[in-house]
Amino acid sequence: MRDFRLNLGRGLSRRGLLALSAGGLAAPALAQPGSGAGWPSQPLRMVVPYGAGGSTDLVMRVMAPRMSEFLGKPLIVDNRAGGGSTVGTEFAAKATDGHTFVHATLASTGMAPALHRNLPYDPLRDLAPIAPSVFVPLTLAVTAKGWDVRTTEALVAALRANPGQYQYGSNGIGSAGHLASANFVTRIGAQVEHIPYRAGAQTVNALVTGEVQFIQDVYGLLLPHHQAGTVRCLFVTAEERSPLMPEVPTMAEAGVPRYKAYSWFGFFGPAATPRPVVDRMAAAVDFALADEAVRQRLDEMGMPPMRGWTPGRFGAFVAREVEEWGPLVRASGAQAD
Repeated sequence: MRDFRLNLGRGLSRRGLLALSAGGLAAPALAQPGSGAGWPSQPLRMVVPYGAGGSTDLVMRVMAPRMSEFLGKPLIVDNRAGGGSTVGTEFAAKATDGHTFVHATLASTGMAPALHRNLPYDPLRDLAPIAPSVFVPLTLAVTAKGWDVRTTEALVAALRANPGQYQYGSNGIGSAGHLASANFVTRIGAQVEHIPYRAGAQTVNALVTGEVQFIQDVYGLLLPHHQAGTVRCLFVTAEERSPLMPEVPTMAEAGVPRYKAYSWFGFFGPAATPRPVVDRMAAAVDFALADEAVRQRLDEMGMPPMRGWTPGRFGAFVAREVEEWGPLVRASGAQAD
């Protein structure tokens, strides 16, 4: 079965997503909810390193009830935005209570070392990888508020003809949307100002109101606005069209030079987390992702589950992401501090 590897300029096809969901290694065993003794002994804090209402937060809240059922303790979602998702990730990495974890992202792990000159944690040394939750393809959308851009060709022409006159938004410096748009702007030879926000919901609102001219974000957040006509999705950053918006072309169909644009979310604990706890948390993640209602909601949001990953496989994947994204971040010129 094909391993999950995303090369520069390539997205992940639907076939690849199905293979990813099936898993290249054995999935954590699904123990009965609440089984085991000793741990957890208190409610668990699940840090989301972004503000409420964004995609990372929404996925966490969809999964939390089923994870809580499995673990037999409440899960408290703790939104700690700031620093391009590094504030919340650092908080979890340095936690010592044995019950604090983080629902982190590609931005706060794979991209962060190249983005931050003084990153207060090392994602490979200070975090214990547990399991991924979802893969996150992106779509580029433009505002319909006072801007009659309806095709990728028209967008590229407008940006090139007006250097420094337009803005793109993202939910934080160093976020996947930031890097995707920075790479897009570089590839087409334009100059566009970056406006960072603290959460995905704020970024989408800025697009709807015309505060920024375009963004790249997850399908699920943009789909209702695309359908309402308040934004226009011009292309998806994947090899195949999304079943959520089949009328929107892929970047190849839109004639866009290929670039790496995606994200993923996943669970981590502090590096000192005991292996039995890591394994139990991984089993809780798999239990939640196996639930039909959870899978359906994640599919509706355009973020397919990444089931069947052991902590070891996830750790190796994160290490590859750190290695592969470093040169891309540096080439984009993006810096968080």
